[in-house]
Amino acid sequence: MNDQLFINRRAALRQLGAIAACATVTSAYAGASAESAMRTGMGLVIYDCTLRRSWMRQQEPDFDLFNPLNFLKHCHSLGAGGMQADLGVLKPGDVDELRKFAGQHGLFIDAIVKPPKDEADLGRFEAEIRTAREVGVQAARTTIIPGRRYERFKTLEEFREFEKRGREMLERAAPVVEKHRVPFAVENHKDQRIDERIALFKHLDSEFIGACVDTGNSFALLEGAYEPIEALAPYTFTVHLKDQALRSYSDGFLLGDIPLGQGSFDLKRMVATIREMKPGVRFALELITRDPLKVPCLTDGYYSTMPASQAIDLARTMRFVRDHSSGHLQQVSTLPLNKQVDLEDANVKASIRYAGEELQL
Repeated sequence: MNDQLFINRRAALRQLGAIAACATVTSAYAGASAESAMRTGMGLVIYDCTLRRSWMRQQEPDFDLFNPLNFLKHCHSLGAGGMQADLGVLKPGDVDELRKFAGQHGLFIDAIVKPPKDEADLGRFEAEIRTAREVGVQAARTTIIPGRRYERFKTLEEFREFEKRGREMLERAAPVVEKHRVPFAVENHKDQRIDERIALFKHLDSEFIGACVDTGNSFALLEGAYEPIEALAPYTFTVHLKDQALRSYSDGFLLGDIPLGQGSFDLKRMVATIREMKPGVRFALELITRDPLKVPCLTDGYYSTMPASQAIDLARTMRFVRDHSSGHLQQVSTLPLNKQVDLEDANVKASIRYAGEELQL
């Protein structure tokens, strides 16, 4: 009996700790909605909050901010309009609770689901897609090729092999998402160039396989700031909305995530382009608080997997970088974790305000 009482007391203390952690999140952001002119329908991607999650797990190991319901409540507390998160496979009660909270507050949900890597992985994939359907997601976002093309691969042949695997994964996925009627949104992830991605969509010819349009990634492949969005807009199921700060360096240019409205891109133009083609689609902020990425487009190695890239692509890109160079790129890695978390919080808060006030999202 005494052992049982001890176990129950310990469990209760863990639960109280988790509740306290939740309260920490809520109190940390209590002023966010009040200070904003309006709430926004734009959601948050879990990657927006990785530093806060790490910090919170240090304070309370049993609380996970990325638990789907925890994260959705977190998004709502900030004034965001939904979330994109890894749902996994949820129990019926958890599905009901998530759907209920989303419905009560008018929030949308996107799932993050890995495609089936082989036939043996189809069971896992279908279970996650079934959960996504039961939750009522807008879309399930995925990627099909690992890493950034110009960093991960050394030869065109190596890239083509992984490109082939990516196509095969989507071919396996197509019957499953069609069966469950869940839009499967493939992100332009600094992997395929836009002509390659559209050729893939046409090859698959499925109304349930389309795009998660990332508004910054394709610039790293010298495809322009706005041309990729225009090309992908008809295929859009969901959006990673991001702004980017640009600056040249010796081997190319720096590409840094920055709060919406503080970077180099015309976000109003990007939003209008997508809305014209897909007026009902919901947008999700993807702002990873980290050091700027290096895009070494002035080195020979950068082109080893992109031999079809032309001089005009490089000229257009570097001219855009010159004309839209930013004086503000965030350096994150040198900060202590608590300061990194403060910066991440501020980035998200500023982006929510901009989305509501300036983009009418």
